[in-house]
Amino acid sequence: MKFLFIGDIVGSPGRKMVEEYLPRLKRRYQPTVTIMNGENAAHGKGITEKIYKQLLEAGAQVITMGNHTWDNKNIFEFIDDAKMMIRPANYPAGVPGEGIKYLRINDQEVAVINLIGRTFMGNPNDDPFQKADELVTEASARTNFIFVDFHAETTSEKQAMGWFLSGRVSAVVGTHTHVQTADDRILDGGTAFLCDAGMTGPSDGILGMEREAIIRKFQTNLPTKFEVAEGREQLNGVVVKADPKTGKATTIERIRIDEAHPFFE
Repeated sequence: MKFLFIGDIVGSPGRKMVEEYLPRLKRRYQPTVTIMNGENAAHGKGITEKIYKQLLEAGAQVITMGNHTWDNKNIFEFIDDAKMMIRPANYPAGVPGEGIKYLRINDQEVAVINLIGRTFMGNPNDDPFQKADELVTEASARTNFIFVDFHAETTSEKQAMGWFLSGRVSAVVGTHTHVQTADDRILDGGTAFLCDAGMTGPSDGILGMEREAIIRKFQTNLPTKFEVAEGREQLNGVVVKADPKTGKATTIERIRIDEAHPFFE
């Protein structure tokens, strides 16, 4: 069992990188399931129905979201029909959409869970640890193959979630901060962990946005409109291989594609 996860897709540059490199990544790694975080896919904030379908056509099987889930109001028109998209499961009760997805692939069932952290994340959400425990207990009754996208700000909260779920899921991979971390490891319980998979999109901006606007924001603290940067591009992600019987991770490998790290098949 192999999970291929592509980190936060930012705007049209991110979508371009997915279209260009995902077929090549699939040829190299031959993943069982491909997951992408799409919460920044539409101009850097949110997602549209058209882009959701484009990502599926490009090869995604599940699309996860995060704190920008609701930024593009078009989502309310299609989220209940978007069966391959999940939003953080610990959003308050009554929020549209689902936070867990089951897929059946080659006679094996796979569960993908999306959660959002609470530290420095702005809007209050339900306890991600309680929701994780609830959903992992549910999923474990059906499958050993469970992948968790934990969309959170702090490394401490992400590490806490990794250890909290160690031995119960195949992988806990963080998103949101857009900078790939180098702490990929397999925890003692057999769970692959990475604080942040990084982002897919512009590499010459700041977290994918134009540099000048963000620098001006830090200098003045005035309201500033952020636009997706142009120029060179990057793709970041991770591949996790799990034991075909137990679901425990056996390897984890970070993916980084940019000008300094060209991709060779």
